[in-house]
Amino acid sequence: MGTSAGRRRALAKRRAAMGFSQEEFAHALGVDRTTVGRWETGERDPQPWTRPTIATALHLSLGELDALLSETEPVHTLAAGMVRRAADIPAQSGPGFEARERQSYIHANPGALDLVAVAQLRKEIQNLDARYETEPSTALVAQCGQHLGQVAHWHTYPLTHQVRRDLHAAYAEAATLMGQLVWDASGRRDHATARAYFTHAATAARELGDPVAEGLALLRTSFVALYGDRNPKAGLELAQHTATITGTTSHVLTGLAVLHTAEAHAMTGARSQCERALSQAETRLGRVDGSDAAAPLYASTQFGRLAGSCYLALNDAARAQALLEETAADSHDGSKASAIVHANLALAHTGQGHVHEAVAALHAALDVVEQHRGGGGMSVAFSAGLALKPWRTTTAVGDVYDRLLTLMTAA
Repeated sequence: MGTSAGRRRALAKRRAAMGFSQEEFAHALGVDRTTVGRWETGERDPQPWTRPTIATALHLSLGELDALLSETEPVHTLAAGMVRRAADIPAQSGPGFEARERQSYIHANPGALDLVAVAQLRKEIQNLDARYETEPSTALVAQCGQHLGQVAHWHTYPLTHQVRRDLHAAYAEAATLMGQLVWDASGRRDHATARAYFTHAATAARELGDPVAEGLALLRTSFVALYGDRNPKAGLELAQHTATITGTTSHVLTGLAVLHTAEAHAMTGARSQCERALSQAETRLGRVDGSDAAAPLYASTQFGRLAGSCYLALNDAARAQALLEETAADSHDGSKASAIVHANLALAHTGQGHVHEAVAALHAALDVVEQHRGGGGMSVAFSAGLALKPWRTTTAVGDVYDRLLTLMTAA
C-alpha cells in the first residue's frame, strides 16, 4: 500500500470513527469539504497551522496525527496501539482516565459507553462554554463541532434508556453552544445557521422535558431576532415564550428573558412597557441564588448593561450613560459583554456631545474586542464609530477611526 492510499485509509477511517462526514469535519475545522477530500486522497497535506485543530477534532496527539498522516505505522498497528493504551489505563471511573483515552476505548468497545463517559463529554462541553466570554469563537468552533460529532456517533451505539437521555442532553448543550459560536464568529451575520442549531437544541430539550435547556436555546434565538434581524416583534415573542417556559424553573433565565422583552419594547419606542419589563426583570434577578439550574449564566452586570441599552434605544442618552457608567465600573473581566457595555457607553456620550468621553469609552471597548473578536462588541463598536462621524476631522476621533479600520481589515 502506497503512502497516498495509506493516508486516505487512515485519515478517512479516523474521521468516520469520530462520527464525522466529510462535510461535518470540514465545518468543524472551518475549511471547505474539498480540502478534506484532498487530504484524504493524499493530493495535499494539511498545513502545519491546521494540524493542532485536526488533532483536537480527531482526539489525537500531534505525534499520533503526524504518524497517521505519514503512515510511519501501518493503520491497524496505530489503531491497535491506541486501543492497547486505553485498555492498560485504570478502571473507567479512576482519576487517571483521560478523556481522549476513554473515548478511544469506547470506539473499540461500544458496550463500554456508560453514564460516566457521557458525563465526561458534557463536562467538556460545559468547560468549552465557560471559555466563550474570553476567547475568540473561531478558536472554539472546531472543538464544539467535534463534540457534536461525538454525540451523533455515540447515538448509533446500543444504549440504555438513561445513557440515551443523557446523550440527548449533551446534544442540546452542544447545539446551543455551536449556534452561539457560529453567530459570534460570523460577526452576527450568519443568522440562518445559528438559528438552525438553536432550533435543534430546543427540540432536543423539549423531548427531554428540560425547560431550562429549552429556554436557553429559545433565548439565544431571540437574540438573533433582536440584534441580527433587528425584528423587535419576533424577538419579543421569543423572549416572552422563553419566560413562560422557564417561569417556574429558573429565575436567571426568566429574568434575562424579561430583560430582552424590555429591549424589544425599547426598540419600538414603547417606554412604559419597557420600564415595566425592566422592573419585573430586576425583581426576578434579585431572587437568584446558587440553586438555580442556570446560575452560571448570571452576572451582576447584566441588568445595567441591558437597561442602558434600552435607554439608548429610547433616545435617553443621559439615563443610559448613568446606568452604563456604573456597569462599566464593575466590568473589568475583559469579557465580550464588557466590550458591549463600553461601546454602548460611547454611544451614550456621543448622544450628548461628549466627544472625548465617547472616544475614551470606545477605546476601552476596542481593547477588549481586539482580544477576542466578539461579534456583539464589534457590531456596537462600529455603530459607536459611525456616530462620531461629525467629529472625524479631530485628532482624537481620527485615532479611534484608525483602530476601527485596522479591526475591519483584520475581520
